Amino acid sequence: MKRICWTGLLIVSLSCVPMIALMIGCSSPSATSASSSTQPQTPTPAPKKEPMLYTGKSCFSQMTGMAGRWAPDAVPFHMESALNDESNGQGGKATIWRGMFASPSRRTYKVFTCSGSRLRDEAPIGVTSGAEIAYGPTVPSLMFQSFLLTTDSDQAYSTAQEKGGAKLMEKNPQQPVLYTLDWNAKDKALLWVVFYGSSTKDTKGIGVIDATTGKFLRAAK
Repeated sequence: MKRICWTGLLIVSLSCVPMIALMIGCSSPSATSASSSTQPQTPTPAPKKEPMLYTGKSCFSQMTGMAGRWAPDAVPFHMESALNDESNGQGGKATIWRGMFASPSRRTYKVFTCSGSRLRDEAPIGVTSGAEIAYGPTVPSLMFQSFLLTTDSDQAYSTAQEKGGAKLMEKNPQQPVLYTLDWNAKDKALLWVVFYGSSTKDTKGIGVIDATTGKFLRAAK
């Protein structure tokens, strides 16, 4: 009887060995999974913010609204684009446009900047303004009405390209282009002047376009 009992106990003990091994085997992956889930994750870098390129008319509209809040009688008398590392001005677009608006009742003017730039040394994105400054005797003759601007800078660029600008681009595909918008008393018209150069004084060619009709008027150097 005793041998039978011991034999029975031995059989039970041996039968438990594979069960223990099975339990150990099943628990191993869980431990590995828990270990891997606690590993530090590398933070995903924030996406780079791209600059915004504006046509002249787009920025002109934004600056006109800001100027009207400064002075209800604010009238534009000059606008120009700027070059930087984000834009060479091709296509009639730039990340920086500046406009000058005068208030006849105050006899002062302000320079407004419309920016889509991400550069640290440029104006922040949006429309900002400078100090209020007394204007000289020539400013009233330069003022023009906003509704006269119907031809955008990208259209002026396309017209200038057709009239000789494309040949300049063939010589230098990275040719910088600048734009100014002014009232011309001689022509009695609001004019876009497209400058193929790094400044208005250093150009390879100039195209003059009527900013109301879009008509090409003349070329110069």
